[in-house]
Amino acid sequence: MKVCFLYNAQLHQIPHSLPIALELSARHPEFEVDIAGASVRHLDFARRLCEQYGINARLRYHLLERPWYVRLRAHFSGELAPHKKQTLVANVNYLSGFDAVVTPERTSLSLRRSGRLPARTRMVYTGHGAGDRAMAVTPEIREFDFVFTFGEKLERRRLDLGLIRPGAYATGVYAKFDWVLAPGGRPAPLFANGRPTVLYSPHFDPELSSWPEVGWQVLDHFAQSPDYNLVFAPHVRLFEPPTPGKYRAFRRYAELPHMLIDLGSERSIDMSYTLGADAYIGDVSSQVAEFMLRPRPCLFLNPRGTAWQGDPNYRFWTLGPVLDDVSALGEALRRSFETHADYSQLQQAYFAETFGGAGHGEPSARRGADLLAEFLRRPATA
Repeated sequence: MKVCFLYNAQLHQIPHSLPIALELSARHPEFEVDIAGASVRHLDFARRLCEQYGINARLRYHLLERPWYVRLRAHFSGELAPHKKQTLVANVNYLSGFDAVVTPERTSLSLRRSGRLPARTRMVYTGHGAGDRAMAVTPEIREFDFVFTFGEKLERRRLDLGLIRPGAYATGVYAKFDWVLAPGGRPAPLFANGRPTVLYSPHFDPELSSWPEVGWQVLDHFAQSPDYNLVFAPHVRLFEPPTPGKYRAFRRYAELPHMLIDLGSERSIDMSYTLGADAYIGDVSSQVAEFMLRPRPCLFLNPRGTAWQGDPNYRFWTLGPVLDDVSALGEALRRSFETHADYSQLQQAYFAETFGGAGHGEPSARRGADLLAEFLRRPATA
């Protein structure tokens, strides 16, 4: 059987499924596994991740075709994957040759909806990120044939909504942890000055993110701080692509040895910062779920005064103090450290419910690959 792991979006999605491709190829040699990327950067990044993962697998790498105007826009804008649907259409013949297409995003469903993919080609969804926002339970998920679900919490939500079917999903699989924790995947220390390091990681959606409202105030606060280091590493889509012109807006922080500005490098997606920081400041970004791999103080910014209590889309805001007025940031951050013991058990329970056994023990991608192989061996009409 032939399976394609398709990467037609930003690089941060690749770690969420690539370890499954490696395990599928290594453990189930009857499957031919392709890694298909929208650009050379996608494929180079995938190759490096495979080397870090450290198992032998027979993978084939394929550069997707892109119409001339897509290549032109990518060249001049710096975007990695513009016009995703047009790129999909340009590769219909290639993708139609697979028994399954595995993808971390939902745009690829356009091929099925348009009737361009043959009925025998199963579509598999891994997702990317593990937050509580409504996107985790979007109705589109029911259009996939097989779905990877991170833990019991999301499994219950998706089952209740009819988005997944017994026998056609895997629970407790978060492949990104398997890559990050593999030999060679651990990050280097972020600073060497003895200060606690805080990660500020706002989301990209301007309607939900703290960045448009108070982002510069947060950065200015830390610029003057004698107590903390700050890593500013927002969701990679906030400043995508991270051009030199966008970095110029942050030049007043460039010479400060206790601040690190990263608008979208590979370090911002390989958990270097979520593993290396001592505390987390955020809003609705799902990175906080990954941060819980090792419970630490969290502070959530709510500059819009959102009524979040009892809303399942904001459940992670129960894992630390929530701050409405950023002028009190210094005191709130101090309290987040002092009161962390009050939240530590909540954080551990949240992580266990969100990810199941992922991140501890045997790689979850291994189990995911086994379940996917079992599913794909069934007749496509079953």
